[in-house]
Amino acid sequence: MYKRKLMLGNEAIANGLMENGCTVATSYPGTPASEILGAFAALDKKGPGQRHIQWAVNEKIAFEIAYTASTAGLRTAVSMKQVGLNVASDPLMSAAYLGVKGGFVVISADDPGPHSSQTEQDSRLMAMMARIPVLDPDSPRQAKDMVKTAFELSEAFEIPVMLRPTTRVCHARQDIEPGDVLPGKWDAGFQKDPARWAATPKFRFQLHRELEKKLDAVSRHQETAPVRLNDAARSSKALVVSGVAASHAEEILKGLNLWDILPMYQVLQPFPLHRDFILHMIDTYSDILVIEETTGIIEMQLADRHRVKGKLTGSVPGVGELLPESIQKIIGEFAGIDTQAIAVPAEPGVRPTLCAGCPHRAAFFAIKKAAPKGIYPSDIGCYTLGLNLGAVDTVLCMGAAVSQAAGFYHAYKHETKRPDIVATIGDSTFFHAGVPALIDAVVQNVRFVLVILDNRTTAMTGNQPTPAMGIGACGEMLNPVDIEGLVKGCGVRFCRVGDPYYLNEFVALLKDAIQHSRENGPAVVISRRPCLIDRLREEKPGWEPMNVEVADTCDGCGYCIDHFECPALNLNQNEKQVCIDTVLCSGCGVCISVCPKKSIKEVKDAG
Repeated sequence: MYKRKLMLGNEAIANGLMENGCTVATSYPGTPASEILGAFAALDKKGPGQRHIQWAVNEKIAFEIAYTASTAGLRTAVSMKQVGLNVASDPLMSAAYLGVKGGFVVISADDPGPHSSQTEQDSRLMAMMARIPVLDPDSPRQAKDMVKTAFELSEAFEIPVMLRPTTRVCHARQDIEPGDVLPGKWDAGFQKDPARWAATPKFRFQLHRELEKKLDAVSRHQETAPVRLNDAARSSKALVVSGVAASHAEEILKGLNLWDILPMYQVLQPFPLHRDFILHMIDTYSDILVIEETTGIIEMQLADRHRVKGKLTGSVPGVGELLPESIQKIIGEFAGIDTQAIAVPAEPGVRPTLCAGCPHRAAFFAIKKAAPKGIYPSDIGCYTLGLNLGAVDTVLCMGAAVSQAAGFYHAYKHETKRPDIVATIGDSTFFHAGVPALIDAVVQNVRFVLVILDNRTTAMTGNQPTPAMGIGACGEMLNPVDIEGLVKGCGVRFCRVGDPYYLNEFVALLKDAIQHSRENGPAVVISRRPCLIDRLREEKPGWEPMNVEVADTCDGCGYCIDHFECPALNLNQNEKQVCIDTVLCSGCGVCISVCPKKSIKEVKDAG
């Protein structure tokens, strides 16, 4: 017997992968999925350590590596967030036609709300479009259990299977009993079959037919059929739930004394919805309420607009996360009873900001100094918070900063006075999706400056390594990729590295880059300074923390507060002066160059 353990949902999923013989696991970090691969790597270190565990450059590559290993007969998994599935959508659609040999699980973590995403899209719609089954866990424990179901379903029907946890499953904690760890089976046996694995359009048509037959069989697979949770309940109305909404609904029904009255069904596999279940629901109940996040996938398949209520009918909100208080109200209205509103504490009104001493803050301040009337496309990462500094004008998706810079250039290139365009992108994001766009910009001679914010890590999602670090998911040493060499290999003629902590020199470097770009095409400045909170990097070369103080000459003008926004700088309203929070201050010393009155100074040691 194993001792029960309080597990994060993503850790529970990693345990499920380990306990079910997953041999190859790949990912690109993205909240709320980031911890899955890291937890899997940590578990592998405790075991035989024979699995292949990889942070890939992007989700498409991660998908293709894991999928291909499954065609050779291995059990494999790829994990990502919902917008990452967009990046992997090309191989996803094709893999559904070609099928698998070993079990292949696609873990796509959704973010209803959204809490940390560009969209709150529903990965179940992607599964429906790709024509693959999708499982919808309600808790960390069920997510772990569903990994086994997913592998078995994948192998039984030779089809990729999606596991779709949401933020409240990924980041919840639950006491779970770990199981036996199955060793990874390295018995690869790829069987050449070009008509399948390299199918031309004529054969793809036949593969599509076979896929639809698989889906029909999956829709009759009893192991994933919906579950009736309260057999004793009798009513002409019924409740159908899936995902984390199922956990909330069960508690709410019991709290409202409806558990023995209102029949409740939990759908484990939202797509394809089981055919017998559809017939049973339509034949048995006069009113059916479907509660699911984020789109009406189950409701759509029940397809009886007169009986079925949900998102499509407006009975359930069409946007946003379904929290317990909203679910209680929805169920109460459906059951025809008054419910007391659940009090929801107000969220704190503090906007997110870059950490004190973050090198990105200095880089953004320098960009505003060098190109005060410029246009500033940016990208996905913690540096999106350059919004607060007025140095981010657009954020679309991973890698779009470069393409949007090109778009702005083409929009303005016939103007007499063309605005300077300075785009920003993180180092991990540049590797992920910025390289093709930069090549295109070189070919088109787009005149802009790209600032690669190189903090030597993937900071926003938990400091996962980038290709430039030469470190693998398990801490093993790999071959690093030189960003400067890569940029020059794209054809960029102006590529220089600067340290944003040396603010005046960095502003001068940016001005040189802008001047070059106005006549000679794209220029790249690499803003290099390690992330302060990256625990993987102990060294902070070329810099020692400064002791900084505010002199009496400070008149409280607030320039440093308004234009630099460092959390360690505060305006003392009583004394009309700026003061430094020594607990938050990292000693970067950049504020010394920021103050227009020269009232912030370094304090030298007496010795």
